[in-house]
Amino acid sequence: MTGVSMRRCETHHKKYDAKIEGLSRYIFSSPSWYESLGIILILGLFVDAVGFRINPAFLHLGTFGFILPGFLAFLLTSPLLRPFHRSITWNRSALLAASCTVFSVIITLVGALVSLEYLFLFFQVALGFIFGLRLLVLASITDYRIHIIGLAAFVQSFTGIALCSLILPHQVLLTAPVVLLLFGGAFSVLIWLIDRPLYRAFRIRGLSFLNAFIAHLTDGSKAMESFFREIGEEVFVPQTSFFFKKEDGSELLFTIPNLHPGPMGEIGGGNLPSLLGKRFLEMVMVPHGCATHDFNLVSDDEIDKIVDAIVKTKKDLTYSREASSSCRVSYGSVSLLYQRFGDALLMVATRSPERTEDLEYAIGHAIMCEGHRKTRHIGFVDAHNCMTGDITVVLPASRIAEEYRLASAMAIDGWDITQTSSLSLGTSHVPVPFSREQGFGDTGIQVMVAGVSGQRTGYILLDGNNMAEGCREKLRDHVLTILDEAEIMTTDSHVVNTVSGKNPIGLCIPPEQIIPYLDTAIDEACKDIRSATVAGSTALCEGVVVFGTNSIAQLASIVNTILVYIVPVSFGVLLLAFLLSLFVYGIIQ
Repeated sequence: MTGVSMRRCETHHKKYDAKIEGLSRYIFSSPSWYESLGIILILGLFVDAVGFRINPAFLHLGTFGFILPGFLAFLLTSPLLRPFHRSITWNRSALLAASCTVFSVIITLVGALVSLEYLFLFFQVALGFIFGLRLLVLASITDYRIHIIGLAAFVQSFTGIALCSLILPHQVLLTAPVVLLLFGGAFSVLIWLIDRPLYRAFRIRGLSFLNAFIAHLTDGSKAMESFFREIGEEVFVPQTSFFFKKEDGSELLFTIPNLHPGPMGEIGGGNLPSLLGKRFLEMVMVPHGCATHDFNLVSDDEIDKIVDAIVKTKKDLTYSREASSSCRVSYGSVSLLYQRFGDALLMVATRSPERTEDLEYAIGHAIMCEGHRKTRHIGFVDAHNCMTGDITVVLPASRIAEEYRLASAMAIDGWDITQTSSLSLGTSHVPVPFSREQGFGDTGIQVMVAGVSGQRTGYILLDGNNMAEGCREKLRDHVLTILDEAEIMTTDSHVVNTVSGKNPIGLCIPPEQIIPYLDTAIDEACKDIRSATVAGSTALCEGVVVFGTNSIAQLASIVNTILVYIVPVSFGVLLLAFLLSLFVYGIIQ
């Protein structure tokens, strides 16, 4: 692949990642139900006053046409959905009723301003529009099937017609059903257009996917995983692990999955580091390997396959007391800390203070294969510790990928010349009082201090999705006043993200507030240092179902394309419905 084409691919990945993050602007919290009902009441009374000024016969137009239909829609929407095992919160029901009231008032008043002759037509158009709007919204947040949401969507328009039949001319009863049918049909077409692209590409329903996404944001539902499994594919990836045993019998498993802890929250493998650690009795550190969102697990059930693969390697372990001192090499923008443990080589790479983000699996696999000329077990860690600018990935054959490869080759070449000595090891695990919203995952801070020939090297793992620019330097500079060498890593856990991918450690909580807990963790690890043995293993994780190659990019591309074309298409469809309503109104009049 040429350099130009690689740059294009990287640009595409960057564009799609940015677009995924941009979707967060469409998510918001509903106001309290009484605030929404207050809006309905105020607007209805305003229409009553305007109606009285126009014609005393219209005194109760606001009450019958807007207030009572809005209140009834608020009260009845949830009960009408409940028999189908669907639900909507009271706050959302009230917000939907209030939004529809705002639109219907605006459309009706526009008609009054144009000509009183068209007041009744525009009122019917308003009722037809909010019927279609409720169809679209309920399809998005509850269920995409129109026969399930149809009655709940119809309730506000129906009560508006029924109540206003008491004060408006009888023609309304003749034309309103036709207008409602026209707008309902128009919005049904829009729903089909929104749904169709994802169905053709992945055989999944777009609005059903949106239902599951919103359910995840509101009540932690994992229904999205069924969609991911439908688009997923199996992969077979190696996983290098380091098994440490201290003389007091305590153990540490340092394991590097070449799978991605995403996509978000508890969905898929979003909490992979924490959940994988809970599958073992010993302390477990799970740094970030080489994988992008294409290698997101479709479900946390897939973690069992990783566990099984690691456990299978335990029976063939050969423990050693030998390890080398740690060394650091650099090539281009890449700085790499490496250390030999028994018959395994551990490498931790970073580009900080330049962007240090996801590396494609192929890059890590190539490094592991090159290392096999020296030893079977090559553990390569992407420290994932500097977020700058756009979220992107490092692709094979790019300049940055070559820098990673050449820095790793330098470390691999040092295998034969490094002197080994007895290994001592200290570990610690310190929880932190910071929340997921503040950038910290469930595991907090984990520290492994390796002592060899008087040198102490700290491998410090923070559970979070990357680090704010400069945070790694501040933390590491402080650590180096205590230890001889160290690297700060993050797990890349996406449990700290719901929609936006940008919630790095150090963004909400400054490094100065993290340092006291880091000091505690290092102090505990140093006090825990004692003689240890180590064994390396490389497991093959077989048949792990992940999102699949380019699925994220394709999914984001389709969703954003829908957002682009749906506006002009909606305008055209609704204009046609309005013109047909005008035609029907003219005939009946």
